Amino acid sequence: MSVIHRLPDLLVNQIAAGEVVERPASVLKEVLENAVDAGARAIEVQLEQGGVRRIRVADDGCGIARDDLELALERHATSKIASLDDLERVGTMGFRGEALAAIAAVARTTITSRAAGSPHAWRIAGDDRGTAPAALNHGTVVEVADLYYNTPARRKFLKSEGTEFAHCDEMFRRVALARPDIALQLAHNGRISHRLAVAAPLARVAALMGDDFVAHAREVEAESGALRLTGLASLPAYSRASRDAQYFFVNGRFVRDKLLTHAVRQAYADILHGARHPAYVLFLTLDPAGVDVNVHPAKIEVRFRDARAVHQFVFHALTRALAESGAAQAGMAAEIRAENAPAAAPRPAYPAPAPVQGRLAMEPASRAYFDFVAGARPDEAPATLAERPAPAPLPSAAVPAQPLPASEYAPPLGFALAQLHGVYILAQNEQGLVLVDMHAAHERILYEKLKTVLDGRPAVQRLLIPAVFGVGARDMAAAEEHQDVLARMGFEIAPAGPQELAVRSVPALLANAPVAELVRNLLEELREYPATEVVSARRNELLATMACHGAVRANRQLTVPEMNALLREMEATERADQCNHGRPTWTQLGMQELDRFFMRGQ
Repeated sequence: MSVIHRLPDLLVNQIAAGEVVERPASVLKEVLENAVDAGARAIEVQLEQGGVRRIRVADDGCGIARDDLELALERHATSKIASLDDLERVGTMGFRGEALAAIAAVARTTITSRAAGSPHAWRIAGDDRGTAPAALNHGTVVEVADLYYNTPARRKFLKSEGTEFAHCDEMFRRVALARPDIALQLAHNGRISHRLAVAAPLARVAALMGDDFVAHAREVEAESGALRLTGLASLPAYSRASRDAQYFFVNGRFVRDKLLTHAVRQAYADILHGARHPAYVLFLTLDPAGVDVNVHPAKIEVRFRDARAVHQFVFHALTRALAESGAAQAGMAAEIRAENAPAAAPRPAYPAPAPVQGRLAMEPASRAYFDFVAGARPDEAPATLAERPAPAPLPSAAVPAQPLPASEYAPPLGFALAQLHGVYILAQNEQGLVLVDMHAAHERILYEKLKTVLDGRPAVQRLLIPAVFGVGARDMAAAEEHQDVLARMGFEIAPAGPQELAVRSVPALLANAPVAELVRNLLEELREYPATEVVSARRNELLATMACHGAVRANRQLTVPEMNALLREMEATERADQCNHGRPTWTQLGMQELDRFFMRGQ
């Protein structure tokens, strides 16, 4: 018969290290966060062999007094919280007081620190726990050497030097993005990888994410009560195949939270292809009492007190930021360039166009579905290049380019010049040439109008024979708890047995959908996420299909007024930079780019 006994302190610390110290990057995270909590204004990191051989972090923070230095390596010893009230309002990166003890249990750890006002520094080593005088100007230096030297089985799970350094580099980036007010430096095997001076948030993001990301991102700035969201979110054209460029911070702490990820994904649902992932650097700040950070050993997950409010706030803030057309931003950028440009002879501007009642203007929705564009038949198939009529022969004499007429009105997408192969619209604006995919652009315009026309409480389709299917206990409870929400969405659901639900009506737009699968997914969404978008997403898929069939097709010849009408509609439509499938609808070729191509002035 086994006897219960108390484990030795070293073994307890080594067990705790299994949760806290996964790899060298975990060590670097804990030590960097301690330096941030100490009020450091400059932090220097030195790594050897990916951090396995040595990690050295030096900061200029407040330092640690001699009497506190011995406690720094004890479990559950901390200066950051003292009561349950403090734990429920954590405002620092660290707070449990177990990281340094766990690190010292699996690596040779030395701390050298000089507190403000102290005549000299003191050093403590993890193996003997005795303090000794040391030389240090100010701040703290933490050295962690030979990770897992006393637990070789754990060391075998570490990857190559390059892989471990890559994880350390990623951890360094997270701290650097969160704190642009701190100067940071990272060196590996004597070679400096990052040297970051104190900078504005946008400059710090550009230094770590690249100027290309900043150029293809929208600035996010939203506030509602105690909630505030700032940062940058990429346009769909900058989407990536993986989630490697996604950074979300809550009160300065990097997190991977499924509720926040869901809110971001829903904000991009209408403009990003499902297989692609957005890039973003977002900062959410709120009252520390509104978020619980003590739910994960590595503190990478959080739990919000009012999850519904946070989800809705993030979703709507991002949706508004991404909805603005890039054409409007291009116009503002042109104005800024014009203000900063040297004085020159005034350039002719554009004429103010008369209102155009072209075939592209959508007729009022007097029926459940919109009328197709005049002349665009539902059965009209896109023509291939071989089926298109041959272009007219070029005139024998060149036609001189027409200058832009003088006017105060200069629309961002300019005015149409011609149509290319029945697919693209060529337009001229102040910056140069604009190329527009007319089908993709018109598809987005119709889609947004359809959503507006059919918004509100959906029409309901009553089922002749109710759909009855089995569910689990959690789904039964969710159906009863959210009965009012389901009714507002157009679902009439009632229990049909101990473990069965009966669906008697569904939204008319989803009448042909598989009812059991749809309701199960909806109930799962209601359980997992406080603000579901599943019905809206299914409805939007149908509207996107309708808009695709109703948009102008390839080889459809448009007049110049019709093309201008489309350009004006694009400038007034949200998310007009991408079609419903996430593809771009237009691009700009500037005069300087064209001049370089033709080597003008060289």
